[in-house]
Amino acid sequence: MTLHKDLLEILACPACKGGLTLLPKEDGLLCEKCGLVYPIEDGIPVMLTDQAVSRSKWTGSKP
Repeated sequence: MTLHKDLLEILACPACKGGLTLLPKEDGLLCEKCGLVYPIEDGIPVMLTDQAVSRSKWTGSKP
């Protein structure tokens, strides 16, 4: 399931308020500013900082 373009335009990183980019596999949203990735589960972005993972440790939303 793809996130609607309008939703991507209004979402911001909860940690730094930077813009988010949909990852190629569409399983996470990347904040280029602070390097956090927010998982997408069942088509819903999990915008909680305690659920975010650093870009270098991101392996996908599901093991």
